[in-house]
Amino acid sequence: MKKILSTLALSLLAVLTAVPALAASEGIAWDRFPQQRVGDMAALQNGAKLFVNHCLNCHAAGYMRYNRLRDIGLTEQQIKDNLVFTGAKVGETMQSALDPKDAKEWFGAVPPDLTLIARSRADASKGSGADYLYTYLRAYVRDETKATGWDNLAFPGVAMPHVLWELQGTQRAVYETQKDPHDANKTVHVFKGYELASPGRLTPAQYNETVADLVAFLQWMGEPNQASRVRLGVWVLLFLGVFTVVAWRLNAAYWKDVK
Repeated sequence: MKKILSTLALSLLAVLTAVPALAASEGIAWDRFPQQRVGDMAALQNGAKLFVNHCLNCHAAGYMRYNRLRDIGLTEQQIKDNLVFTGAKVGETMQSALDPKDAKEWFGAVPPDLTLIARSRADASKGSGADYLYTYLRAYVRDETKATGWDNLAFPGVAMPHVLWELQGTQRAVYETQKDPHDANKTVHVFKGYELASPGRLTPAQYNETVADLVAFLQWMGEPNQASRVRLGVWVLLFLGVFTVVAWRLNAAYWKDVK
């Protein structure tokens, strides 16, 4: 019995160590998400609008209620008038109108819930979940061999089409031929960047700003209390620092006459 348990434990350890290595080898390197966006109310409000208009058609956010958007500076009336299109009440969760059966037939899989997507996609070897999403939404390239007509360099073979293509336009990946560092007789193709094939409604810089707003909202949605937690943490550390000094002096005063 001990031998079986030992074998199972070793097998599990091998799987757990192999998965991160496999994930790290897939796709391009992740760009850094501009983290200051998460504390910008205007960016979060724009991200909420983008999410409702472009993501909520297929993806749900089943652990987020519409009225929680008051935390990013919106009134209940603004939420009702501008962000609720499905007839849902402001106090209900953000559900997609897409039928799961239709989604599986059209895309091959049910689109995942996005409430915690920014937290679930973190990779210690590549970056945070926000870094992944910021890279992913800017890494679509035209590929007519795919069923959707698109591929994604951050998630090769992805089933999701490029829902923001009208804003970004279409782009091609640019590669450079270099000598293989492991074999001087061979060459390798190294990804260098993107080339705009046809422009969209936004310039590349504007599109990057738009994606940053959307990712900021997705990150905020995964932990709406993040800003409050950070502020509280600062006060707790300050309190502990002052209390440490007070306790140190009290200790010195208590023991000064003890020999």
